[in-house]
Amino acid sequence: MDSLYWTFLSLAGLSAGWLVWGLYGLWRQYLDPRRRALSQRLKPVHQNLQTDPTLKLRQERLFSTAPALDRWLRSIPGTVPLDHFLLQTGLTWRVAQVLALALGLVLLALAVGTQLAWPAVLTMALATLAVLVLMAWLQHRRSQRMALIGQALPDALDLIARSMQAGHAFTSALHLAAKDSPPPLSHELRTVFEEINFGVGTAQALQALSTRVASDDVRYFVVAVVIQSETGGNLADILKNTANLIRERQKIAGVVRVLSAEGRISAIVLSVLPFALAAFMTLLNPGFISKLWTDPMGLQLVYFSLTLMAIGILWMWNLIQIRV
Repeated sequence: MDSLYWTFLSLAGLSAGWLVWGLYGLWRQYLDPRRRALSQRLKPVHQNLQTDPTLKLRQERLFSTAPALDRWLRSIPGTVPLDHFLLQTGLTWRVAQVLALALGLVLLALAVGTQLAWPAVLTMALATLAVLVLMAWLQHRRSQRMALIGQALPDALDLIARSMQAGHAFTSALHLAAKDSPPPLSHELRTVFEEINFGVGTAQALQALSTRVASDDVRYFVVAVVIQSETGGNLADILKNTANLIRERQKIAGVVRVLSAEGRISAIVLSVLPFALAAFMTLLNPGFISKLWTDPMGLQLVYFSLTLMAIGILWMWNLIQIRV
């Protein structure tokens, strides 16, 4: 019973944390007003992507190497956003590989739960947790890649602006920036340069860049170039101002992160404290706290408490996530 309790407690805590992380990611992706404003500004370019004949020059990503499986995966809702997500992680994995890995983790969790004679609820919780751990690792890869690109982007924009002031065209200046920038930004800029040279329109190539790189800073760069191509103006000065804007945003974000460190630590402590306290009480008086999983009323209290904790954790993390 003790092992069952510890397993249940650990899985419940991890599931609550991943639930908070997933809800916050959904909010940032679909409900954040600043992201929606940027997406609205890029919408005309995105509409052109559907009809521009130059897009046939760009190689289409495959969901699977098997044609039949590729067509079947494309018909499933949600696989296209998953493919975009994998593209932003910088990995060469295909949708079929990720789904196969997730299915393997689920089957492994079910086998472990069956072997240990766990209840069906705990076994399903373990399987869900295994998939969430995989998605969390992919999200971590994506966040690291976006952070590296964001750090190198202002210097790359300054280099493009100086190259244009020296007489280079935008595409050649982009090539110079791709040579001098650190990866992964150098790879992304080189891809844009090669697509433009191959015949894809500049706005469409930059739109594809904003799809591959889920960064607000990159979207500011894309929007600046698209607006300049529509209205005219000195692109070198626009890029310099954009680079300064991105640097100031990063500087303010660093200050905000330092000032909100106490709030983040408090949120972590308050999230972990109930589970640590339950473990401590179990060591001191196992018979007292065992009522939580041996008595039906205790189980109802545990479920209700975990629900309230998930809401509280989501609220705390929403408070300390300050957008710049």
